[in-house]
Amino acid sequence: MAAPQQPACQIFSFRDCKASPDPIFNLPASCGTSTPIVIDNGSFQTRADWATADLEAPRLLFRSVAARSRGAARSETQIGNDIPNLEPLRWLLKSQFDRDVVVNFEIQELIFDHVFSHLGITSEGRVEHPIVLTEAPCNPLHCRQMMSELLFECYGVPHVSYGVDALYSFHRDNNQRNPLHPRTGIILSSGYHCSHILPVIEGRFDATNCKRVNVAGGQAAAYLQRLLQLKYPGHLAAITLSRMEELLHEHSYTAVDYQEELEKWRSPDFYEREVHRMQLPFSGKLPGGCVSAEERQERRAQQLRRLQEINARRRGEKLQQDQERLDRLMAVQELLEDGLLDQFHKSLVELNMDSAEELQSYINKLQQAVEQGRHKLLHSDATEGKTEVSELEQPMEEGDSMAMMYPDFPEDTLPEKPLNVVQPAFNMAEYHQLFVGTERLRCPEILFQPSLTGEDQMGLTETLQYVLSMYTKEQQEVLVSNVFLTGGNMQYPGMKERMERELLAIRPFQSHFKVTMASQPALDAWLGARDWALEHPPSGEDKGWISRQDYEEKGGEYLGEHCASNVFVPMKVNKNGPSRPAEVPIAMVTAALTASSSAADVAMVTS
Repeated sequence: MAAPQQPACQIFSFRDCKASPDPIFNLPASCGTSTPIVIDNGSFQTRADWATADLEAPRLLFRSVAARSRGAARSETQIGNDIPNLEPLRWLLKSQFDRDVVVNFEIQELIFDHVFSHLGITSEGRVEHPIVLTEAPCNPLHCRQMMSELLFECYGVPHVSYGVDALYSFHRDNNQRNPLHPRTGIILSSGYHCSHILPVIEGRFDATNCKRVNVAGGQAAAYLQRLLQLKYPGHLAAITLSRMEELLHEHSYTAVDYQEELEKWRSPDFYEREVHRMQLPFSGKLPGGCVSAEERQERRAQQLRRLQEINARRRGEKLQQDQERLDRLMAVQELLEDGLLDQFHKSLVELNMDSAEELQSYINKLQQAVEQGRHKLLHSDATEGKTEVSELEQPMEEGDSMAMMYPDFPEDTLPEKPLNVVQPAFNMAEYHQLFVGTERLRCPEILFQPSLTGEDQMGLTETLQYVLSMYTKEQQEVLVSNVFLTGGNMQYPGMKERMERELLAIRPFQSHFKVTMASQPALDAWLGARDWALEHPPSGEDKGWISRQDYEEKGGEYLGEHCASNVFVPMKVNKNGPSRPAEVPIAMVTAALTASSSAADVAMVTS
């Protein structure tokens, strides 16, 4: 009978990809001053390129971070892919985002400089191309005002258009499926800092009923790092945030039924089959307890040779010092023989000696020491060779006197075990492996259960149910017939099936719904913005663009609305000042003064 086949373990290695600097592209010949630049200003990655129909993906793609030491010049700032490894500079990294809203416009300006310079724009002092830029849903007016001020005042762009990344992706997908169908649906977008539920009614974003969940890919990566560091406290330094992001992107998945999936992981066979062993880099050196007797003997011989070299060098240095001191004392004695008594007594005082007899005594001792040192140097090779042979022939015990005398060369402190005892082999590679089991599904699960990380807020399903409750039953039927998933954090395997199961649980019996995943969740936002820019050039009469004249007349917070933009809500400024009494007409004041003066005159005459 054949033995049951053992499940093959899956061992993976971290790629630890090093980013290479972005190339500087030449300005395409087909791009005139009217060709827009499309920038998907994401909280995880920035994607930018020209709005041309022949591009399948943006050529400029980099992390939205900047690294600059305190006090360093502006030109020394590293942007995105200019940083080959983020971990050594993690404490210096700065982003322009707080959650998903741009608040650090100094970093945003550095990001724009990087984009424009690498796209081949060489015009001095201004960018003569329209800009299509993504922003957060319900972006605060102050943040849009600062962004418009940066683009119009600093870069002198002719036109700017703002749009929401998830809406660009939604409209692009709807145009590909059915361009003539009314674009009504609900968008579930999840990025790096937060997730959004965005309802769309007849092609327009319903900003009144949209909601944000402050759980996304960044929180999932931090949660995974915390779990593995608690599980493997001996590898804290190796469990970096960059490696956790790689684990999330390539080894995690969303469970259709979370509790049922956890029950599967209780089975040892399922665990061995599904666990991913992540191999950490390690040194191939074996610990001292696994060294053979021959290797241990060779190591001791090398230590003895090193000790002999050190002793020989020390004897040579001591002999040289004694010779130099002897030469100096002999020079002082020659002063006495030459009759230079004043210089002789002065030299004795410097040497802290009282008489010529004491000087002669020191000279005799030094001559004897120098002679002995030379004799030891001449015979040291033969003597040390005999010592080495005798030391190697003697049985070496652990913790011998050599280790006590020279602690810089430690010996093996583990006692030797009897030969009849079988010692288990120590697998150094397995010790440096991370067994990623239930963590593969626990981290994506925080999108639906933020309480796993201690967050006191609703998950995606509860938030979706709350948003749907704000509409009538007829509107709910239309919305759930087009549930659209987009964003980089929606790319986990099983996400679409999980949302279908969640909708099946919260919707009435036998109700219909449809869940659609974006074709490229991470890139559809840029592609949708590119398509919109090609269909609505700034030279036309489309209202989705903001010109320099609009900026100067209507303010920096002004927004040109279009199908993928936010809803513009003008800022209401209360111009009513403090209440004061109504002004009295001048004629009434004059008449009152005249009447009062007449009465005073009558009183004076009567008295």
